[in-house]
Amino acid sequence: MNKSLIALALVGAFAAPAFAQEAPASPHTVTGNVSLATDYIFRGISQTNHKPAIQGGVDYSHASGLYAGTWASNVDWVSPGIEDNNSMEWDFYAGYKGAVTSDISYDLGVLQYYYPGDKKAGIPEADSTEIYAAASWKFLTLKYSHTVSSHLFGWTGYSNGTFNNDNTRGSGYFDLSSSFDLGNGWGVGAHIGHQTIKNNSAASYTDWKLGVTKDVGFGVVALAYTDTNAKGCGNVDRMYCWGANGDKDVGKARGVLSFSKSF
Repeated sequence: MNKSLIALALVGAFAAPAFAQEAPASPHTVTGNVSLATDYIFRGISQTNHKPAIQGGVDYSHASGLYAGTWASNVDWVSPGIEDNNSMEWDFYAGYKGAVTSDISYDLGVLQYYYPGDKKAGIPEADSTEIYAAASWKFLTLKYSHTVSSHLFGWTGYSNGTFNNDNTRGSGYFDLSSSFDLGNGWGVGAHIGHQTIKNNSAASYTDWKLGVTKDVGFGVVALAYTDTNAKGCGNVDRMYCWGANGDKDVGKARGVLSFSKSF
């Protein structure tokens, strides 16, 4: 055989595997999610006055542990009391996730709650900013969120039955949650949380939740029971008695059915 042909064949033999190598995995990941729910419950409180909600978001994560995302839902508590022409909550967040061991991980970040609409002069905005830190061990997660904006969700100070001009910076929320994978697409979860409103103890409360989920292939169906000890319509302070007519106890026990899909 001609020597040049032999050399060409050898080059081809060694070059072929390199040509067939797969491209390295990208360190960037982008995912999306959408959900429908019979109620939007946040920290035990209905954000839609017990009406259905449609929600969705987009998340970006990097192999280093950095992440950022945005999420939105319809709401029905901001207007008309705090601002006009609002029907939406739009969140923005970013942070860093890391692991200490295979069983222990942590999460640090910042979250901005934004409520687009016409702001009212002299009334604290619903827009709020929190920083948070979470630690997880196997199926347990403990998280603390701390308010760094001047007010949390428009709350002001309250004493002797009267609202005052005190800000609510420094409010905090403790969240202890757990989740178990039962196999075959089934899962169960539990949660207990405590919200403190700085300078307004009447608006502070504890909430809890029990839930079950089922992955049905094209999405996840969830059923949850939530309840709180928040001061609703049957209380003197009525902190969580909302609605256009002031007759919606948004902190009472509630069952919520939802369907979500990630892509």
